[in-house]
Amino acid sequence: MIVDRVARERAENQMLFQAVHEVARDHAGGAVDDVVAALLRNLPPAPRLSGDEVRRIAEQISVGRDPSGL
Repeated sequence: MIVDRVARERAENQMLFQAVHEVARDHAGGAVDDVVAALLRNLPPAPRLSGDEVRRIAEQISVGRDPSGL
């Protein structure tokens, strides 16, 4: 059912944003490679992000931004 799929995708996205927010809070200003490692440890399995996407998020966190929007 489409409602179930939408609810599942919304929950997955919320978990993703929360994980990014927590890494941003804990690793703001850190080295990009350290932030990438933290993201890879903490990101949920779905939705999957490409390596380039993880790197771009890590670069934003390393300069003190929180790309999660939370």
